Amino acid sequence: MAAAIATYPSLEGRTVLVTGGGSGIGAAITRRFAEQGARVGFLDIATAPSEALAAELAGAGHAVRFVHCDLRDIDALKRGVAEVRHAFGPIGVLINNAAHDERHATAELTPDMFDERIAANLRHQFFAAQAVLPDMVAAGGGAIVNFGSVSWMAGQGGMAVYSMSKSAVLGFTRSLARDYGAFNVRVNAIAPGAVLTQRQKEKWLTPEYEAEVLGKQCLKRHLLPDEIARATLFFASDEASACTGQHYVVDGGWV
Repeated sequence: MAAAIATYPSLEGRTVLVTGGGSGIGAAITRRFAEQGARVGFLDIATAPSEALAAELAGAGHAVRFVHCDLRDIDALKRGVAEVRHAFGPIGVLINNAAHDERHATAELTPDMFDERIAANLRHQFFAAQAVLPDMVAAGGGAIVNFGSVSWMAGQGGMAVYSMSKSAVLGFTRSLARDYGAFNVRVNAIAPGAVLTQRQKEKWLTPEYEAEVLGKQCLKRHLLPDEIARATLFFASDEASACTGQHYVVDGGWV
């Protein structure tokens, strides 16, 4: 493990479930939990990068399991959770990372498209939490980190349903934290800014967009997936034992 990365002893041996853990920010999260000695199961729809990541980490001696899953299918999500539980034991940490930030014009959105955007960006977070909460309650505690976005805080256009979904993550987080705090289950949210993933490079990183983002950020550089992963480790660990119902923005000072 790189010397610059903090070590969290409480994560060693803990079963962690990461949704969308095969690429982008999710892959960085999966890798960092594995390096902490956690047993990491990750669900993803993208087979090739996920299999490559799982092979890389397993080859380095880490306990990792990839389960192919379309999180819009809640029955498939539940089966994926069960498979990770069977492989590694009760789930103590859930990272609700998966999302799909496809742009969409409001005037062209149909009800079916609306439902699909909600399913891809919000609904699975609820049902993933529902599936793992019995493990956490039985264990006397656990940690859930839900991923939002700064898109709604920044008033970003061209993605109204995505931003709607991501703003709802905060309400979900605070309500769940209230409901399960008595069981020592902590629930927090992370809102990333413009993170330089491969997807962003391929789809959105034009000179104009880069100038806009860097102009708005206090930090005049690109944010990297690993910087989001490091914050995630902290909120999942016992170092954040008194943190729940919180919303932590990692955006280089954009909003």
